[in-house]
Amino acid sequence: MDRNSIIGFILIAAILGGYTWYSMPTAEEQARMQRTQDSLATVAIERQGQEAEQALKTQPEKPADKLVAAPVLAEGDTVATDSLLMAARDQRFGIFHPSATGTNKEVVIENDHLQVALSSHGAKPSVIRLKEYLTHVKTPLYLADPDSGNYEFKFIIGNQDISTNDLYFTAEKQGKDGVRFTAATTDPAKFLRITYTLDTTSYFMDVRAEVVGMDDEVDARNTVFNWELVGFANEKYRTGELQKCGVYYKYFSDSRQYLSESKEDEKKLEGRTNWIAFKQDFFTVALISAEGFAGNGSELAITPLEDVTHTKRYSAKLFFEKDRDAEANVAMKLYLGPNHYGTLRRTEIPEFDNIIDLGPYIFGWMNRWLVIPIFNFLDGWGWNYGIIILVLTVVIKLLLMPLTYKNFVSSAKMRVLKPEIDAITEKHKDGDALKKQQATMELYRKAGVNPASGCLPMLVQMPVLFAMFRFFPSSIELRQQSFLWADDLSTFDSIYSWSAQIPLISSMYGNHISLFTILMAASTMVYTAINSNQMPTQQGMPNMKVMMYLFPVMMLFFMNSLPAGLSYYYLLANLISILQMTAFKSLFVNEDKIRMQLLTNMKTPKKKSKWQQRLDDMQKQQQASRKR
Repeated sequence: MDRNSIIGFILIAAILGGYTWYSMPTAEEQARMQRTQDSLATVAIERQGQEAEQALKTQPEKPADKLVAAPVLAEGDTVATDSLLMAARDQRFGIFHPSATGTNKEVVIENDHLQVALSSHGAKPSVIRLKEYLTHVKTPLYLADPDSGNYEFKFIIGNQDISTNDLYFTAEKQGKDGVRFTAATTDPAKFLRITYTLDTTSYFMDVRAEVVGMDDEVDARNTVFNWELVGFANEKYRTGELQKCGVYYKYFSDSRQYLSESKEDEKKLEGRTNWIAFKQDFFTVALISAEGFAGNGSELAITPLEDVTHTKRYSAKLFFEKDRDAEANVAMKLYLGPNHYGTLRRTEIPEFDNIIDLGPYIFGWMNRWLVIPIFNFLDGWGWNYGIIILVLTVVIKLLLMPLTYKNFVSSAKMRVLKPEIDAITEKHKDGDALKKQQATMELYRKAGVNPASGCLPMLVQMPVLFAMFRFFPSSIELRQQSFLWADDLSTFDSIYSWSAQIPLISSMYGNHISLFTILMAASTMVYTAINSNQMPTQQGMPNMKVMMYLFPVMMLFFMNSLPAGLSYYYLLANLISILQMTAFKSLFVNEDKIRMQLLTNMKTPKKKSKWQQRLDDMQKQQQASRKR
């Protein structure tokens, strides 16, 4: 590397570093923004608590009213009314009837990542907010709609079916990040306790439900946990968000499984299950059990929703792996956080990082061990993500350059033999195609050219190409990150959009125009034109060139609604490939010297390889069979 190149790299690094420092918000600005978001979320939680209290004031005796229709009593006969209501509650709730009525209160616990509001009516989460993230319209991001769904533990105590959903608990705050709920009975030594504790440094919340003093009355095998929640549409492109919302689960004895991501689906668990995840594109609500959820009776379901403010309805009915004589106490963890690969992997939960679909087999391997490590290293410099994608593309292209060069040289060898190939074609234009093939292979053998040598480098590069197709749509790092005209690299960029539904165009292309996609398709067209001139002419394939030019046009439709980061990467990859091919041809590959070397090889007798000898023997056998 000469002095000018070194100075150039130093200047580029200085510019990038200066831009990063200049555009970085100050500590005061970051703190002010965080305080604003915390205040907004706190107001929302308080408003929901006030609405719940107001609803309870209008229907103070709702649980008992559902059970027994009281007879008409004389006005003022309050003693008789109270007695009937007490009898109804005793019939329905047994010794838990003191907890059948009460006042709902909201208790808020939080750490640096999460803010969770829990209701004393049912001892359940009502608001789950991720403090570090916002929706695409810059409002606080919640993991579930608090006005929908169901959350309950169910126990059979004696001959009564008790649901936490019907009980009012007293709340005892355990510091800033914990709360203990208690549902009293008629016996002070017997009660139901549910404890929530946020991990101080992560996105986990520990949940423990305990039936105290009633172990002999409870069959632990019948303990059930039901959770049904509805996810919000938090992203800019709801259709793309829906495609990545699903239910994932992991058996102890098998790999990660999932329900359909495109339609309504349900599943009865068939074995002991380690974890279950309600995936909402870039975020997940997951349940993890060390002892395992039982395969007998447990069910999962998912339902796409039609309204524009929500995505899908998730539900889980779960039993626990317990013996008959075991305690009815239930302990599990809830993961309430982002689908960030490093974060999920550090949990050390088996295959938990597979909530992010990085692709099967070698494609996933490429992402895990090549793309993500490079991306994370570059991310540590604090650059704009457009610059990071640029550097990532350059690094990957440099790593693949030896293979690209080998492929170019192989194509050049076949290209310089065009006069000899044309002579063979002319000689056998009216003859046997097999003889033409034999003559061509003999020419390659004498010249020392392996026609397959150019295919292997291309095959090695293909996994990287497809790995990127999985990497960019699933990278939460790109979410709401802007670059040039794109305001969010995790979804499509748009230079023009419209609301009217145009037949065929809206369904096949979309209601917007992505400039990155247009530039990517144009660069693909240019690359195809240059590459087709570099490749040897393929006889008998007149439509191949048409197909090569049709592919970029198809990509205009296919990639218009895909993430801008993905189209930007392919654009950069095409431009670098064009520069590489130009440099190879101008500076490193002399086709005249290659032809002279091949002609020299043709004059030097060569012993056939075992593979070539077997191929010739097969061809001779085919000719002999035809003559018969």
